Amino acid sequence: MKRRGSLLRLKRFRVDELKRRLATLDEMKSDLERKLQDLEDSVVREKQRAADSDIGRLAFPSFLQSIEVRRKNIRTTMSELERERSAQQDDLSAAFQDLKSFELAEEERVRRATEAEGRAQQSRLDELAMVRHLRKHTARQAG
Repeated sequence: MKRRGSLLRLKRFRVDELKRRLATLDEMKSDLERKLQDLEDSVVREKQRAADSDIGRLAFPSFLQSIEVRRKNIRTTMSELERERSAQQDDLSAAFQDLKSFELAEEERVRRATEAEGRAQQSRLDELAMVRHLRKHTARQAG
């Protein structure tokens, strides 16, 4: 029984760990989306500043290039995160299915053990009733 309990805890831990990993990946994705939005906001601000000065107008194209590189890097990272999340989701589904199968098998084992115990107890009660009946019948015949 100890072994089955340990195995059940291990399977539950695996499911919980995969859920935590998915949550972490989701947080990372949200953070990257915020960074993309911050880049967009900075482009708008810098465009307004660039319009105010000649130096700004000259520097703005370089600024846009650097922003585009950062966008590309963030999008690449987001794609990698999405692939990782998909793999983790598949692992979670498999681990959850494994856990449920184990839980159902354990419930069935407990049900069978309970039924077997009930049958054994009923058999003992039937035997006691039969012995009482035979004693009673023997006492009547002797008397």
